[in-house]
Amino acid sequence: MRYPPPVKTFLLPMLLPALLLSASASAQDSSTLRLAVFPNVTHAAGLVGIQRGLFQSELGKTKLVVRPFANGSQVNEAFAAGAIDAAYVGPGPAINAFLRGLPIQVYAGAANAGAVLVTRGDVKLSSVKGLSGKSVAVPTRGSTQDISLRHLLHENGLKATDEGGTVTVVPIDPANVPAAFASKQVDAAIVQEPWGAYVQAQGARLLVNEKGIWNGGDYTTTVLVVNTDYAKKNPDAVKALLRGHVAAINFINTNNAGAQLAIGRQIAAFTGTKTDTAVLFRALARTRVTWSINLKTLAEYAQLNKEAGFARDVPDLNKFVDLSLLNSLTK
Repeated sequence: MRYPPPVKTFLLPMLLPALLLSASASAQDSSTLRLAVFPNVTHAAGLVGIQRGLFQSELGKTKLVVRPFANGSQVNEAFAAGAIDAAYVGPGPAINAFLRGLPIQVYAGAANAGAVLVTRGDVKLSSVKGLSGKSVAVPTRGSTQDISLRHLLHENGLKATDEGGTVTVVPIDPANVPAAFASKQVDAAIVQEPWGAYVQAQGARLLVNEKGIWNGGDYTTTVLVVNTDYAKKNPDAVKALLRGHVAAINFINTNNAGAQLAIGRQIAAFTGTKTDTAVLFRALARTRVTWSINLKTLAEYAQLNKEAGFARDVPDLNKFVDLSLLNSLTK
């Protein structure tokens, strides 16, 4: 098998300060919609919508401005600075941003599952309990994967070192996990696809698959959130964004080969990393791309977020989630 080339250093964190400084008085202007997205298969709807021009086609004269990010903490900073209008992001960061008072609301789901726990090839573990004394990468502190990891550890009688336990949690952007494994910077990683499948192709071992992370894989890993001030001022643009979102998901779920091609091209555009079809096939097989949200499991996830210590409360889902526009488009 021909393995993918080594991943290039992901530069988006270095670009963030300039991005935030560029936020201007034109924020919430109907002439543009600034959309944040990550180079992950869990953000497939966004990647395909961008790559195939589905968003721009629906937006018409409103220009889509794509803002690539590496993790949810960066997205929350950008929302706070008024630098973006909408984002694909994990429920963990979205919940924490909402509880901080940022004017955001979930308008749709985007993906379920799509994350795995992998170890370096030379780290031979048979269970999560073997992570005691090891280091595990997560995208960022308080991310959906960080919360999931801590829940997995607790279920297996372990804790992170910042909780008084023996497992060291290390923030590493998903696209940099292959390099972190190659340099033995960490022993394991809980990471979104395609980066889990990517490191497996390079010899990493799968410790927990997407169904074992939490709730049999029936949990939301990505949502589409919108700045509520932007939504009030630009309802037509938000409706167009959702139409593009639905169109992208329909395309992904009816054209696997075309979806792989579009996802691979957009990830390469963001990171400079080409991902072969075998990796993308495995990554998509572990990810359910859907606009639906299981509100029961979202509420349970918000409780896990609180138990992990990232929030003192749980959000009122009636205020945090508004699926009315989505439902009107998907009847």
